[in-house]
Amino acid sequence: MNKSSNFTSQSPLIERLSERVRAARKAAGIPRRELSERSGVSPRYLAQLESGEGNISVLLLERVATSLGLKVEDFLSDFGPLSEDTQRVARLYQGSSAEMQGRVRGLLAPQNQTAMRAQRVCLVGLRGAGKSTLGRRAAQALRIPFVELKSEIENRVGMPVSEIMALYGQDGYRGFEAEAIEAVIQQHERVILSVGGGIVAETETFTDLLSRFHTIWIRTSPAEHMERVRAQGDLRPMEGNPQAMDQLKALLGAREPLYGRAQAQVDTSNRPEQSSVNDVLTTIAKHRFIDKPGP
Repeated sequence: MNKSSNFTSQSPLIERLSERVRAARKAAGIPRRELSERSGVSPRYLAQLESGEGNISVLLLERVATSLGLKVEDFLSDFGPLSEDTQRVARLYQGSSAEMQGRVRGLLAPQNQTAMRAQRVCLVGLRGAGKSTLGRRAAQALRIPFVELKSEIENRVGMPVSEIMALYGQDGYRGFEAEAIEAVIQQHERVILSVGGGIVAETETFTDLLSRFHTIWIRTSPAEHMERVRAQGDLRPMEGNPQAMDQLKALLGAREPLYGRAQAQVDTSNRPEQSSVNDVLTTIAKHRFIDKPGP
């Protein structure tokens, strides 16, 4: 063995690299010759790489990583050799939806999620589902505060949402939204919070919300969404827009996977208000989100 090969075989980096490439290829179930065809790296070079007897350029290593569905840094990090099971889980995670990745991160988080959420409940859902009405009445029954995030933002900034949007734009409003949620967390261990329907589209804010609140998706049919919004005096969804219902259905369909990340759901379709309030209270009790009020 020449001096160069002796050096590479004793290098911890080369040893780690060879172990990881070999484990990744086996986890992917790809023969060496097939990996050679995919990456454009010769079988002989791959054999030397996996045995720790060969040196390889970064560019060629990147080709190998890409062909295995990985990044070159996956081979070079300091976490030690990756087992076949770890490689397989990593590939499944990379190929999963954003919703599933969020659930996996939640399960693997070192914090105690129940403790982080304390006894805070957040109602999510599209406008017109009944979040504010149900949240306020459920909070009264439980003798705890109710906070509507929109009102909290207006109080903190000192102007209505319409003016906030005009002055700061959508990005500015989202920043105030995140600050308001943090303020609610700091001020309340027991609270019911109602948030706007579009918050689920803000990945970072919504992920934080899921980790710090017990969440309930308040849902209803598209027709009832529209009817309730109009009953609130807002005729804009239908006025001069014959496609409004189709647009509402499309929006609801697009957001359903995001709302579905909530821990529980309450369907208010064709339900009297009091029945829906009872459903919310039953859901909170069933999942032990909030302790029963004192005498």
